[in-house]
Amino acid sequence: MSQLNPIPAIKQGWLRAILIIIPFLIVSAIFQLFGMIINEIVIEPNISQTYLSQSKMLTTQFTGTLGTILIVWIFARFIDRKKFIDLGFLLKNRYKDILYGLLAGIVMMGLGLIILKENGNLTIDSIKFSGISLLQSLFLFIIVALNEEIFVRGYILPNFMDSMNRYLALVLSSLIFTALHLFNPNVSFLGITNILLAGILLGIGYIFTKNLWFAIALHFSWNFFQGPIFGFEVSGTKTNTLISQTINGSEILTGGKFGFEGSLLASILCTACIILFWYIYRKQDYRLLKS
Repeated sequence: MSQLNPIPAIKQGWLRAILIIIPFLIVSAIFQLFGMIINEIVIEPNISQTYLSQSKMLTTQFTGTLGTILIVWIFARFIDRKKFIDLGFLLKNRYKDILYGLLAGIVMMGLGLIILKENGNLTIDSIKFSGISLLQSLFLFIIVALNEEIFVRGYILPNFMDSMNRYLALVLSSLIFTALHLFNPNVSFLGITNILLAGILLGIGYIFTKNLWFAIALHFSWNFFQGPIFGFEVSGTKTNTLISQTINGSEILTGGKFGFEGSLLASILCTACIILFWYIYRKQDYRLLKS
């Protein structure tokens, strides 16, 4: 079997990162349209509305992610001249990263719920378990995490890192990540600011490890516990939830209709986690350099 040429077809990493954006948007839109067509043909319209909208969202996200994988594979193979798995999918010695990511999402969202409830800004109305709904949400947010992490942290960030300081690369990739969410429902200035912070948090492990599993686990955990479990909107989008809640008071504190990630509380927690995981991964990186 022939080996890939280690020299990229386009030498400038920043240019490779910029060039993929338009093809990514086009291919993603085409594949999502294909998902919508599948929804109209396959999904039974008479099923419960509780499951109908989420089933359609799941199909559209799945086909959109196939489009992302395709365009990133094409660029990685023919422009970067590297294997897809080398974008950051190696699992060896990365189980701790997955655990870090899962726990960070649970803790941030759980603390947010507890603080808002104790402050009188949140009331739990009911708890209703639906196995089918939670399973749909589980798959949906795994797919969402894979889709965005493959593109932003798997391709954009490392290519920026090839051309510049890793911290500048992290900020620029996070700005692109933020731009992808600018047209989300009920978007707010604080919500967009927090998505930028989330982008930095999601990439903080990658700039030291060049591995995606921390980011994928955290992205999934953040969304899944924010929406389907604790009942907040996810970036302005409502999902079926285990906990039904009512929020009141200042949207700066609660996030309003954009969800918890549109709140000042999320800003504080996200910033604290950035500092924490920067320290953890920088310390690990330092130990590797000494060994």
